[in-house]
Amino acid sequence: MTTDVGTEKQSLAATLSHFIHRHFILILLGSYAVAALFPAMGLMVRDVSIANVTVLNETVKVSAPMLMLAYLLFNAGFGIKTKEMAGLNKKPSMLLMGLAANIAVPLLVIAGLSALAANWHNNDELQSILVGLALVASMPIAGSSTAWAQNANGNMAISVGLVMLSTLLSPFLTPFGLQAVSLVTSGDYSEDLVELSQTGTRAFLLLSVILPVATGMVVRHLLTDERAVKLRPWLKLTNSAILVVLIYSNAAISLPKAFLHPDWDFLALVAAVTGGLCFLMFAAGWLVSRLARCNIEEKVSMLFALGMNNNGTGLVLAGMALSDHPNVLLPIIFYNLIQHLAAGSVDFAISRKIQK
Repeated sequence: MTTDVGTEKQSLAATLSHFIHRHFILILLGSYAVAALFPAMGLMVRDVSIANVTVLNETVKVSAPMLMLAYLLFNAGFGIKTKEMAGLNKKPSMLLMGLAANIAVPLLVIAGLSALAANWHNNDELQSILVGLALVASMPIAGSSTAWAQNANGNMAISVGLVMLSTLLSPFLTPFGLQAVSLVTSGDYSEDLVELSQTGTRAFLLLSVILPVATGMVVRHLLTDERAVKLRPWLKLTNSAILVVLIYSNAAISLPKAFLHPDWDFLALVAAVTGGLCFLMFAAGWLVSRLARCNIEEKVSMLFALGMNNNGTGLVLAGMALSDHPNVLLPIIFYNLIQHLAAGSVDFAISRKIQK
């Protein structure tokens, strides 16, 4: 009887998780709408502070959004199987080319945008977009890219390798990206990027990204496959719920003003820029896979890895350090939505090609 009840609960969790996965874009849009119309609860969640922790001579305020982010990254680590890491040493040049493109392409786009839009009528709007893109560009590759790659029959060694490499190097690459963009921004925005790159970023990434991913991988390695299978539906379900709450709480900072008092030309520019960057990142994945002579499975993994960044981390970091510039969050919010739409489109195109 107990087994039957446990099986029913597990089945319910799997059903709910599958439902959320299928309707994720609509749920994401719904969370944005709720954040725009009813932001109070989201702002309360953001303000929950647990403690101050000092790591690497940097003090970080451990907040509710930071803990939620850590849980998401724990789940990402839990989803990585040790055997999937095998074979990473066979094509190191492919991993390095992918990582280099993931760093260089968005920085080049940001530099080009700063020059092309230098005469934009509102400098604060332009600076907000540049800083928001800096946070998108400097974040590690999204753990969710491995799930998309797996669903599309991609090469999991390449997918996992790119996620792990960008994550492990994030304490160095993220400050580098922020410093680089500070050179093409101005005033308070440039100063904020420099300050963010020098104080708290490494400790934040260690506590909320690297440590949770590593812990998730260790826990997954210690569990039997049977136990992992039983836990996975519940982890996926809680992961989806926490992701929606995290997105809602961070969107509550900027979306009320953006949607209740819309500045249409600014929103159009944000949508065009983030959409263009996302398109270029997926295109970069295709180009790198061609240059590296990837097979179809490796190409699939490269597409999703370069097209998807860990914007949850960017949102939390921006919400903590740049709350005085709420418009900075808009490019991150837009990119988060667009990258999932793009990933869904790529997945659909790949499945159509396989069926033919």
